[in-house]
Amino acid sequence: MLIKCKSYNYVITFVYLLLVSCSSEAILELPLDKKTPDQESWDVTIILTDKGIMRAKIQSGHLEKYNEKSFVFLDKNVLVDFFDNEEDHTSILTSDYAEVNQKSNDMKASGNVIAISDSGITLYSDILIWNAEEEKLYTNEKIMITTLEKDTLYGVGFESNSNLENWKILNPSGVSGKEFK
Repeated sequence: MLIKCKSYNYVITFVYLLLVSCSSEAILELPLDKKTPDQESWDVTIILTDKGIMRAKIQSGHLEKYNEKSFVFLDKNVLVDFFDNEEDHTSILTSDYAEVNQKSNDMKASGNVIAISDSGITLYSDILIWNAEEEKLYTNEKIMITTLEKDTLYGVGFESNSNLENWKILNPSGVSGKEFK
Protein backbone atom coordinates (compact mmCIF):
# COMPACT_ATOMS: atom_id res chain seq x y z
CA MET A 1 0.00 0.00 0.00
CA LEU A 2 2.84 2.33 0.78
CA ILE A 3 4.32 1.77 -2.66
CA LYS A 4 1.03 2.65 -4.40
CA CYS A 5 0.78 6.03 -2.57
CA LYS A 6 4.28 7.04 -3.63
CA SER A 7 3.54 6.15 -7.25
CA TYR A 8 0.26 8.00 -7.09
CA ASN A 9 2.01 11.14 -5.74
CA TYR A 10 4.54 11.01 -8.57
CA VAL A 11 1.77 10.78 -11.18
CA ILE A 12 -0.14 13.70 -9.68
CA THR A 13 3.04 15.84 -9.52
CA PHE A 14 3.90 14.97 -13.14
CA VAL A 15 0.39 15.82 -14.41
CA TYR A 16 0.40 19.10 -12.47
CA LEU A 17 3.77 20.13 -13.92
CA LEU A 18 2.63 19.16 -17.41
CA LEU A 19 -0.52 21.28 -17.15
CA VAL A 20 1.26 24.31 -15.69
CA SER A 21 4.09 24.25 -18.19
CA CYS A 22 1.78 23.92 -21.17
CA SER A 23 -0.38 26.96 -20.50
CA SER A 24 -1.41 29.00 -23.52
CA GLU A 25 -0.48 32.35 -21.92
CA ALA A 26 2.20 34.20 -23.81
CA ILE A 27 5.35 35.13 -21.96
CA LEU A 28 5.50 38.87 -21.42
CA GLU A 29 8.48 40.48 -23.06
CA LEU A 30 9.94 43.76 -21.88
CA PRO A 31 9.57 46.47 -24.49
CA LEU A 32 12.83 47.71 -25.96
CA ASP A 33 13.11 51.34 -24.99
CA LYS A 34 15.63 53.35 -26.99
CA LYS A 35 16.45 55.21 -23.78
CA THR A 36 17.44 52.04 -21.95
CA PRO A 37 21.21 52.00 -21.34
CA ASP A 38 23.33 49.14 -22.63
CA GLN A 39 25.22 49.06 -19.34
CA GLU A 40 24.62 50.54 -15.92
CA SER A 41 26.97 50.80 -12.94
CA TRP A 42 27.06 52.39 -9.50
CA ASP A 43 29.94 54.06 -7.63
CA VAL A 44 32.19 54.24 -10.69
CA THR A 45 35.55 55.77 -11.52
CA ILE A 46 36.56 56.55 -15.12
CA ILE A 47 40.12 57.47 -16.07
CA LEU A 48 40.54 59.56 -19.26
CA THR A 49 44.01 59.38 -20.75
CA ASP A 50 45.96 60.91 -23.61
CA LYS A 51 48.81 58.72 -24.89
CA GLY A 52 48.85 56.84 -21.60
CA ILE A 53 48.94 59.98 -19.44
CA MET A 54 46.02 60.50 -17.05
CA ARG A 55 44.24 63.75 -17.93
CA ALA A 56 41.04 63.38 -15.90
CA LYS A 57 39.59 61.08 -13.28
CA ILE A 58 35.79 61.06 -13.12
CA GLN A 59 33.84 59.61 -10.21
CA SER A 60 30.08 59.27 -9.99
CA GLY A 61 27.43 57.50 -7.98
CA HIS A 62 25.70 56.23 -11.11
CA LEU A 63 26.65 55.60 -14.76
CA GLU A 64 24.60 54.75 -17.83
CA LYS A 65 26.45 53.68 -20.98
CA TYR A 66 24.84 53.99 -24.43
CA ASN A 67 26.86 52.07 -27.03
CA GLU A 68 24.95 53.19 -30.13
CA LYS A 69 25.34 56.88 -29.30
CA SER A 70 28.87 56.36 -27.93
CA PHE A 71 28.34 58.30 -24.73
CA VAL A 72 28.23 57.80 -21.00
CA PHE A 73 25.75 59.60 -18.75
CA LEU A 74 26.80 60.21 -15.15
CA ASP A 75 24.70 61.39 -12.25
CA LYS A 76 24.73 61.34 -8.45
CA ASN A 77 27.68 63.34 -7.15
CA VAL A 78 29.84 63.79 -10.25
CA LEU A 79 33.42 64.65 -9.29
CA VAL A 80 36.19 65.27 -11.85
CA ASP A 81 39.88 65.70 -11.06
CA PHE A 82 42.03 67.24 -13.84
CA PHE A 83 45.77 66.56 -14.25
CA ASP A 84 48.62 68.17 -16.23
CA ASN A 85 51.18 66.45 -18.51
CA GLU A 86 53.13 65.20 -15.48
CA GLU A 87 49.90 63.82 -13.94
CA ASP A 88 49.98 66.48 -11.22
CA HIS A 89 46.55 67.53 -9.96
CA THR A 90 45.46 70.96 -11.30
CA SER A 91 41.75 71.40 -10.61
CA ILE A 92 38.53 69.74 -9.52
CA LEU A 93 35.00 69.98 -10.90
CA THR A 94 31.69 68.95 -9.33
CA SER A 95 28.27 68.81 -10.97
CA ASP A 96 24.89 67.15 -10.75
CA TYR A 97 25.26 65.43 -14.15
CA ALA A 98 27.83 64.85 -16.87
CA GLU A 99 27.95 63.32 -20.32
CA VAL A 100 31.17 61.90 -21.73
CA ASN A 101 31.61 61.33 -25.46
CA GLN A 102 33.41 57.98 -25.70
CA LYS A 103 35.02 58.77 -29.06
CA SER A 104 36.52 62.16 -28.18
CA ASN A 105 36.53 62.01 -24.32
CA ASP A 106 34.84 65.44 -24.35
CA MET A 107 32.64 66.04 -21.32
CA LYS A 108 29.63 68.25 -20.68
CA ALA A 109 28.95 68.90 -16.99
CA SER A 110 25.60 70.40 -16.03
CA GLY A 111 23.66 71.37 -12.95
CA ASN A 112 25.38 73.30 -10.15
CA VAL A 113 28.79 73.14 -11.79
CA ILE A 114 31.69 74.27 -9.59
CA ALA A 115 35.29 74.16 -10.82
CA ILE A 116 38.09 74.96 -8.38
CA SER A 117 41.72 75.30 -9.42
CA ASP A 118 44.52 74.26 -7.10
CA SER A 119 45.61 77.93 -7.23
CA GLY A 120 42.29 79.05 -5.68
CA ILE A 121 40.15 80.27 -8.62
CA THR A 122 36.53 79.11 -8.29
CA LEU A 123 34.11 79.04 -11.22
CA TYR A 124 30.33 78.62 -10.89
CA SER A 125 28.05 77.84 -13.84
CA ASP A 126 25.07 75.75 -14.91
CA ILE A 127 26.97 74.13 -17.80
CA LEU A 128 30.67 73.64 -18.45
CA ILE A 129 32.18 71.75 -21.36
CA TRP A 130 35.64 70.17 -21.39
CA ASN A 131 37.29 69.70 -24.79
CA ALA A 132 39.68 66.81 -24.14
CA GLU A 133 41.89 67.31 -27.19
CA GLU A 134 42.50 71.01 -26.53
CA GLU A 135 42.21 70.58 -22.75
CA LYS A 136 39.94 73.62 -22.61
CA LEU A 137 36.95 74.42 -20.44
CA TYR A 138 34.23 76.62 -21.91
CA THR A 139 30.59 77.64 -21.66
CA ASN A 140 28.19 80.10 -23.26
CA GLU A 141 26.14 80.28 -20.05
CA LYS A 142 26.24 82.74 -17.15
CA ILE A 143 29.25 82.32 -14.88
CA MET A 144 30.66 83.65 -11.64
CA ILE A 145 34.35 83.55 -10.70
CA THR A 146 35.88 84.21 -7.30
CA THR A 147 39.62 84.66 -6.70
CA LEU A 148 41.86 84.47 -3.65
CA GLU A 149 42.07 88.29 -3.78
CA LYS A 150 38.32 88.37 -3.02
CA ASP A 151 37.42 89.49 -6.53
CA THR A 152 34.02 88.37 -7.78
CA LEU A 153 33.50 88.51 -11.52
CA TYR A 154 30.33 87.77 -13.45
CA GLY A 155 29.68 87.28 -17.10
CA VAL A 156 28.23 85.29 -19.91
CA GLY A 157 30.56 82.95 -21.75
CA PHE A 158 33.87 81.61 -20.50
CA GLU A 159 37.03 79.96 -21.86
CA SER A 160 40.00 78.53 -19.96
CA ASN A 161 42.62 75.83 -19.83
CA SER A 162 41.83 72.88 -17.52
CA ASN A 163 43.82 74.28 -14.60
CA LEU A 164 41.91 77.62 -14.71
CA GLU A 165 45.12 79.65 -15.00
CA ASN A 166 44.56 81.26 -18.40
CA TRP A 167 40.91 82.23 -18.54
CA LYS A 168 38.69 84.87 -20.07
CA ILE A 169 35.10 85.91 -19.60
CA LEU A 170 33.50 86.69 -22.96
CA ASN A 171 30.99 89.27 -21.68
CA PRO A 172 32.27 90.33 -18.23
CA SER A 173 30.89 92.38 -15.35
CA GLY A 174 31.72 92.34 -11.65
CA VAL A 175 33.17 93.77 -8.46
CA SER A 176 36.83 93.94 -7.49
CA GLY A 177 38.51 94.61 -4.15
CA LYS A 178 41.45 96.22 -5.97
CA GLU A 179 42.01 99.94 -6.30
CA PHE A 180 42.19 101.22 -9.85
CA LYS A 181 44.13 104.36 -10.86
